[in-house]
Amino acid sequence: MSGLEAIYLLCATTSLVAAWLLLRGYLARRTPLLLWSSVGFAGLAVNNVLVYFDLVLFKATDLSVPRTIAGVAGVVSLLVGLIWEGDS
Repeated sequence: MSGLEAIYLLCATTSLVAAWLLLRGYLARRTPLLLWSSVGFAGLAVNNVLVYFDLVLFKATDLSVPRTIAGVAGVVSLLVGLIWEGDS
């Protein structure tokens, strides 16, 4: 395993752990910002997994469009959560 492959997997793991911790915090406190943040980090985790698949496992297949969609969905959910919380 090269250094880049390890970094891709560590980024995916970090995003997934952050999503899990935020979801756990949401279940304890029921704060909408925690829910939106957990959804956002889950989207970023999917993006990181797709980066690994695209650049390491399936080099002949272009997964840039699904990667971009997952990343944008994660960031948009974070933005929605921040705007929603700001209106409260």
